[in-house]
Amino acid sequence: MIFCKDTNTELFFSSVKDIPSTIWEELQCAKNCYFHPDYLVSLEKNNPQIVFSYIVLLDTNKKAMAFASVQIIDFPLDKVENSLNENFHKIKCIGRKLGLFPKLKPIKLLVCGNIFVSGEHGVFIKENQNKQKIIKDLAKAINHLTNSNKTLVKDISIYLIKDFIKESLEITDELHDLNYYSFHVEPNMVLNLDPEWNNFQDYLDAMKTKFRVKAKRALTLSESLISKDADVENIKTLIPEITKLYKKVSEKADFNFGDFNLETYMSLKNKLDDNYILKTYWFDGKVVGFMSGLINENSLDAHFVGIDYELNRKLAIYQRMLYDYVHIAIDKKVQLINFGRTASEIKSSIGAIPQDLTCYIRHKKSITNKFLKPFLNYIEPTPFVQKKPFKTKTITKQI
Repeated sequence: MIFCKDTNTELFFSSVKDIPSTIWEELQCAKNCYFHPDYLVSLEKNNPQIVFSYIVLLDTNKKAMAFASVQIIDFPLDKVENSLNENFHKIKCIGRKLGLFPKLKPIKLLVCGNIFVSGEHGVFIKENQNKQKIIKDLAKAINHLTNSNKTLVKDISIYLIKDFIKESLEITDELHDLNYYSFHVEPNMVLNLDPEWNNFQDYLDAMKTKFRVKAKRALTLSESLISKDADVENIKTLIPEITKLYKKVSEKADFNFGDFNLETYMSLKNKLDDNYILKTYWFDGKVVGFMSGLINENSLDAHFVGIDYELNRKLAIYQRMLYDYVHIAIDKKVQLINFGRTASEIKSSIGAIPQDLTCYIRHKKSITNKFLKPFLNYIEPTPFVQKKPFKTKTITKQI
């Protein structure tokens, strides 16, 4: 738990439950699920391995005008190092002498954003505000949060503010003035739904023959799978099995910010009901996969999945999940699907296109921070072949 003294323009909370209802009323941010207290409470309650904190910025009338979610995590460096190229390792030793990369020891990382999903889900700013000034004020509030706490000022090494789309950069690039460096991460893969798709067959009909055949083949391979929608009553019994499947996927990732406690699903389903999706896939009486997602305003956001890789090729489990996301999105009449990062090429084969994301990072030590910039040159999105599965009429606009 973090204790930080409030200022005239900044309020700090160590739990969502401590935030007065008047602040939520002033912010009017709860229509976005990621800034709804129920969603935030679910994350906080079920992930005790993470230190959560929340910042509220006030205007001259002492009214809330911006909100930010902060998480402090132990971030393992060894897995990151293994995913980077040889040139990185040539300068790694110098970085360690400066304390930038302590050997085999996790660093304390302060993340402003949402470590569990891709996109702008950590900072909310009300309309008609000076957003450039607010983003700077937020960075200063993060400094105050850490510097006013003896434990944090000792432990925190790096500040990370994530994930901004290109339309936001004219605002967030103000962070460069505060010695933050920007870098690109894996893009969020987005599928824009054609308003003329009234059902899944319309989606298939919009595809070029090659990709339609590929889709039908995957759907044929997956016919042996039985899909079931999880509900509040049965999620608890599923947790042990789907956690094993989730870990099989997370362990394959180059790196992530930490494990997600799948017991969070019980809270999310209970609080968000039909807006939170959890579907399991069964074969021979055994769970062999699951997918999760959130309906947020006009989008369906894909969240974590779990896969039995030994059966994945035979049963096309992952491809079936991707097509089921499309099914659900059309049925829910949303405008787009955010598929998140990873597996970009296969997601592009079903129609998703990349949405660039930018993060900002700063080391607390000025000298070390200057040395941080060269390392960022070795952090870049993995190249992939962008597929174009739709006929020319279908939406193909690059994000």
